[in-house]
Amino acid sequence: MTLRHEIVGNATQLVVVTLRPGQTVYCEAGTFRFKTTNVTMETRLSAPSGGGAAPGRPKGAAAAGIGGLPRPALGTAVQTGRRAPADESPAFQYLTAQDGEGTAGFAGVLPGELRALELDGTRAWCAQRNAVVAAESTVGFALLDLRGGRTGTAGGEGVALGRLTGRGTVIIAGAGTFVDLNPAGLGGRVEVGAGSLVAFEESVGYGVRRAGGPDRPSLMHAVSGGEGVALATLEGDGSVLLQSTTVQGLATALNRTQGGDRQGPASGFSPTPAG
Repeated sequence: MTLRHEIVGNATQLVVVTLRPGQTVYCEAGTFRFKTTNVTMETRLSAPSGGGAAPGRPKGAAAAGIGGLPRPALGTAVQTGRRAPADESPAFQYLTAQDGEGTAGFAGVLPGELRALELDGTRAWCAQRNAVVAAESTVGFALLDLRGGRTGTAGGEGVALGRLTGRGTVIIAGAGTFVDLNPAGLGGRVEVGAGSLVAFEESVGYGVRRAGGPDRPSLMHAVSGGEGVALATLEGDGSVLLQSTTVQGLATALNRTQGGDRQGPASGFSPTPAG
């Protein structure tokens, strides 16, 4: 049964869910906002396993990687449901309604939109860990070990990817505004800034590469601090959700607003402290 919910707000949205007696949702502590007193909260250190078997690989997808990209280690991690190392496992809050219906509210960690994904058990989704706001306990969530080891969970620009499986409702968040696309309608393959990627169906192939690195000196290379840009390649037929604002971009803007970029060429001056 679909989770009863209402998404409210405009530029910054919040979701209010109505829980049936005994129904449970989970979230990370940073997304919880409020609950009625008849909703209990329990903290668990293990990732949600969901209430059903993980769906198989989408029909027609190659076994070499997600959706067919030739990345053997990545494909193995997804096929086996392998989790990230124990010290990267997040703590989740489980909220359960007792003695009648209960209400709880959740929001994303950054200002932006919310979207409800309805999983039917036939196809998994991959999403940024920080994009998952709340989900029914029947939905499994596991951080992906993409290449093995601690750094393997990063999907670019420090983005940790998780796999959502099972049946039920998942509420995800995007900073700024959501952008929907399907690589199949854009020539079959598209490259996006890795920090802009929120979620994608597992039928879509995925890989990350860095462009404009130290081996290619340029003005953009100097501006980016010599690190280049992490590009995510998305290939195949399936839904992809992007966000119009990135964590890195927002952090840079806040740093400049607070005077962190006073020495940069764009500022042109250094304010004299008052007094």
